[in-house]
Amino acid sequence: MAISPGSDAAFSSQKSTLSESPRSKKFPLTEEEIFYMNCRAAYLTVFKSSLDNIISKDQLCLALQHAGRNPSQKTITKYWTPQTAKLNFDDFCLILRKEKPTSKAELLKSFKQLDVNDDGSILHTDLYKLLTKRGEKMTREEVNAIINLADVNADGKFDYIKFCKLYMTTNEQCLKTTLEKLEVDSKLRRQQFGSHMEGSPERDPSPVPKPSPRIIRKTDQESFSNKGDTRSSLLTTTREFRTSVSFTITMGANSNQNSKLTLPNSIKEWRCVQSKGCFFLEEDGEIISHQYRMQIAQRSLVYLTIKPLNLSQAEGKPSPWLSVDTALYILKENESQANLQLMCFTELRNREMFGWTGELGPGIYWLIPSTTGCRLKKEIKPITEEAQLVYRDETGELFLTKEFRSTLSDIFEVIDLDGNGLLSLEEYNFFELRTSGEKCDEDAWAVCRENFDTKKNELTRQGFMNLNLMEAYDGEGDPRDLWVTLHSMGYNKALELTEACPFVIDIYADKCKPRIKTVHMEACSGQLEKAICKSVLNKGDAKVMDGYENIIVHTYKCDTWITSVIENKSDNKVIIHINNELSKNCVNNRGLDIFAVEVAPKSTMVCQHVMPLNERQEWIYYCVYSLIS
Repeated sequence: MAISPGSDAAFSSQKSTLSESPRSKKFPLTEEEIFYMNCRAAYLTVFKSSLDNIISKDQLCLALQHAGRNPSQKTITKYWTPQTAKLNFDDFCLILRKEKPTSKAELLKSFKQLDVNDDGSILHTDLYKLLTKRGEKMTREEVNAIINLADVNADGKFDYIKFCKLYMTTNEQCLKTTLEKLEVDSKLRRQQFGSHMEGSPERDPSPVPKPSPRIIRKTDQESFSNKGDTRSSLLTTTREFRTSVSFTITMGANSNQNSKLTLPNSIKEWRCVQSKGCFFLEEDGEIISHQYRMQIAQRSLVYLTIKPLNLSQAEGKPSPWLSVDTALYILKENESQANLQLMCFTELRNREMFGWTGELGPGIYWLIPSTTGCRLKKEIKPITEEAQLVYRDETGELFLTKEFRSTLSDIFEVIDLDGNGLLSLEEYNFFELRTSGEKCDEDAWAVCRENFDTKKNELTRQGFMNLNLMEAYDGEGDPRDLWVTLHSMGYNKALELTEACPFVIDIYADKCKPRIKTVHMEACSGQLEKAICKSVLNKGDAKVMDGYENIIVHTYKCDTWITSVIENKSDNKVIIHINNELSKNCVNNRGLDIFAVEVAPKSTMVCQHVMPLNERQEWIYYCVYSLIS
């Protein structure tokens, strides 16, 4: 049995520790700031910098323990899957948000279930059986270590009430020590997220930086004139930062109507090609998708669109992926795949469709799909009832349920990338890589063709159904392997597609027929990150940090989302504190109003994407970027 440590009391003690400071009495830290201080303290106990990545399960476990958790192996494998190569500080913070510490009451309740005499103790023999036979099994040596704790064991019994008290006290002390280490080290203290501890308590607060005309426009001031002291409160929290710069953008309801995507007049005469793909949300919050190479034989006018794929959902069933934003970045291949030149991206919109029209010369182009991550996020709501996938009739024969067959039909639509109603080996292998991590070779595909319905050496929809039925038979009706496939494809236990967004790409050209090939299914990073940064630097508004001309915040606004990029031209890494608390009707891809980022020297990074929570209402983006160090 694995017991998660940490407690609400532990966080309370942290708050009391922080509030003992005269300075924090004057300017108490918010819940968000305390959370980030704890995250950062734990991370920097294991790593030298929050730019460092977690590169192993052991490092993840150690960092979580320093943050007041004692994760089980099941918890570790939940976030460190076979596909995981690394996790960054943002990933670590998200894990801590999900893995809540266990309270003393919850810990006592777990032990009390084994207290047959209701006397606050458990016999060593019963404890040994529990810890070595049930749940995540412990070794004999690990159990002996618990039984040998003198303070909580006597007369062959384990005093779990004393143990819980000792456990919580030890945990609180570890967290307190971690925070004190951060407080003592002045270099680390300057890196705190939203910290107000820097400087002596008696020192008068630094004056609030006065915004220059390029910081806040007159219209921006008017937008916030009715907010009373709220804006002053926000600026108060930034008084100890070296410098700050703010952006304010007011977007009207349904603002996408302003620059609508329109069809070229003669498009009916153009040549067209189509391909499908999908965004998949990983356990760690990373998004992966199919990526493509496109060939244009001669210079042509091109009309290119991407939109969510509309599946035939059952009546009354939600289709959350249809509201997910999609975009496509077009990069030209020059000499090698490593040397890609950003040409354009789909920034115009017509309802759920995003597109671009322009001229492209002959050559090879990479098409990299993108979604901001503002709307494609991990599902929070609990599923109370699991859908049935298979059943047996009165003769014992196994069948797929109607609901499961409908879901499999939708999956077939998604993985049939060329839309010809059949699955080629190449298409099937993208599905296999996603669901099992392995490819089907030619020999295995030949066996598949012999046993299941095929046409032109490609698997039909019925063949795909029978393939899944065979898997049900292999499991003797146990649906667990089928659920692995469904979860990998983004479905929850109610067979709702909540953690994936299938999409379709259409490409028209007036002089030649474009050719498109799916080449990868990988993380939306690397080349995509570079492309987004380049597009924002090219098209966005730039504001230099006062007194720090090498640190520039770029903000790009289209009719659907806002993206900010931080450019660090200096020779040193910088830490930027971001505060979105005064934004209205907004959601960002990080899921946090307050956070901080480290930007490596001589580099740019995507800071955040922001979208409206409700497109039918006005939304106001108000963000303060502050330099910590």
